[in-house]
Amino acid sequence: MKKTLLFLLLSISAFAQIDKVEPPFWYAGMHNPELQIMFYGKNIAQYEASVSNNVVIKNVVKTENPNYIFVTIDTKNVPASDLVFSFKNKNKVAFTKKYALKERRANSAQRQSFDSSDMMYLIMPDRFANGNPNNDSDKSTTEKANRSLPGGRHGGDIEGITKNLDYLEELGVTALWSTPLCEDNDKGYSYHGYGQSDLYRIDPRYGTNEEYLKLSAEMKKRDMKLIKDYVTNHWGAEHWMFKDLPSYDWFHQFPGYAQSNYRMTTQFDTNASAIDAKYCMDGWFVPSMPDLNQSNPLVLNYITQNAIWWIEYADLDGFRVDTYSYNDKVGIAKWTKAITDEYPYFNIVGEVWMHDQAQMSYWQKDSPISAIQSYNSHCPSVMDFTLHDAFGNVFNEDKEGWNDGMIKVYDNFTNDFLYANTNNLLIFAENHDTGRFNQNYKNDIQKYTMAMALLATVRGIPQLYYGSEIGMAGDKGKGDADIRQDFPGGWAGDKNNAFTKSGRTEKQNKFFDVTAKLFQWRKNKDVVHTGKMTHYIPEQNVYVYFRHNDKETVMVVMNNSAEAKTIKTNRFQENIKAFTSGKDVLSGKSVDLKNEISLDGKSVLVLELK
Repeated sequence: MKKTLLFLLLSISAFAQIDKVEPPFWYAGMHNPELQIMFYGKNIAQYEASVSNNVVIKNVVKTENPNYIFVTIDTKNVPASDLVFSFKNKNKVAFTKKYALKERRANSAQRQSFDSSDMMYLIMPDRFANGNPNNDSDKSTTEKANRSLPGGRHGGDIEGITKNLDYLEELGVTALWSTPLCEDNDKGYSYHGYGQSDLYRIDPRYGTNEEYLKLSAEMKKRDMKLIKDYVTNHWGAEHWMFKDLPSYDWFHQFPGYAQSNYRMTTQFDTNASAIDAKYCMDGWFVPSMPDLNQSNPLVLNYITQNAIWWIEYADLDGFRVDTYSYNDKVGIAKWTKAITDEYPYFNIVGEVWMHDQAQMSYWQKDSPISAIQSYNSHCPSVMDFTLHDAFGNVFNEDKEGWNDGMIKVYDNFTNDFLYANTNNLLIFAENHDTGRFNQNYKNDIQKYTMAMALLATVRGIPQLYYGSEIGMAGDKGKGDADIRQDFPGGWAGDKNNAFTKSGRTEKQNKFFDVTAKLFQWRKNKDVVHTGKMTHYIPEQNVYVYFRHNDKETVMVVMNNSAEAKTIKTNRFQENIKAFTSGKDVLSGKSVDLKNEISLDGKSVLVLELK
């Protein structure tokens, strides 16, 4: 009895040596057979590791912190099975740890991803819908729910998203981008999720890892794609590894904190000073977000394996990568390539918040611009911020000047030759960091219709920010919380439920109906997804362009003037060819193309040519 009790005590003490194992499990048959497992526990580095099943240990790294061991194994030809790691001290096994290699999903490596056939919907999950009020606060996290606080946690969660997938489907959404859902344990203002404190755990105020898997599965039933917002540049100051650093150089230190200068041009500027480039890449985004050192191989491997783990585990369909161009550019290229080597058709869109097409192009895979410097980010897609800039005030510019009115939109597309792949640009009128479109345009339904018609018919992947489709506004000048308001109807007791037609106001239904009509139509329009674009220099603030392929032609006529306009069609004969009429997608009316087209002020025609 005493021996049994002693054995149990020793076993409990032994297993207490390991507090964390990351990745928590892995998958057999991966393209890259090398797997680096991090074991974390008090003074664990004093032990020597071995593994069962004749698995080869290729490398063991111990850092200056004795609480970490990084063990790299070769999983080639190792079937799905439970491995056992043994930790020895003086040739005696002190404790063991079981580790699972699981079966991959069928055809996982060939998974398809989001592309120009999709319409992507962006949500802030805390502000979308509260499906489970019981998880609004959690004892394991610091900040508690307080919906009365604009910058507080409001209780939106994964269950709220899952319950409203029918709404998204009705709207024409085919891909969902949610801002980060992993744990962010900052003491305040944690709802945005960009200060992550645990990369393997869904924040309990959003739900559980299993609920995230359920969301993914429910979306697959609807042929909808789930896109994870991944943050490679920084973590939150509450991350457990920041509180017990594996190594001093896990994060960039100066020592301690130094502010980024935010000058992303220093990444490719041939005239940039070394110190300016360093403070862009290595400086912290904000004081509460320590900057990850991607030039440290352990760091780079950690975030690479974490990203791949989530793809495999949650059956993901793409990444949006936050602050892509703030990363060490060599490190982030390796990270991106490792993922796309594992999943050749997996799409990744990088946030490159710049205001020049050549500078944005630099960060897209196979860019003709970055090739000048023999650099390739391997990032398939970037966000089209110059088109966003044009959206900002163009529909308020009633008269066309040399640089005003629709010429701004036209000029954006004249620079498409700078990109490697214009179909794989993410296009948007607004997102969670910008001014609200409907705030800028005072909820003008005509201007909103023009913007959505543009978004639905030009090249690229259209992204809609939650609530735009019901006229939601918000003043960026009042702070981020005002552009991230709660979606009406997402909380029990909301007087206005915009998730249903009967619950929406007349005004909300007008916004919703025009959005749904355009994006439901767009779903099956290959001519818009991948067709060629031909556009004509705007005249009198009227912009005309065509999307065309061998099977179909769509003509878009946009009158940005406040006055009615009539345009002669002979100028566009190059694209009109033998077509004699066009059916307007929005009104259903037929438009004669033989001589001229008349439009009301601030209006648009999206014509399927007949």
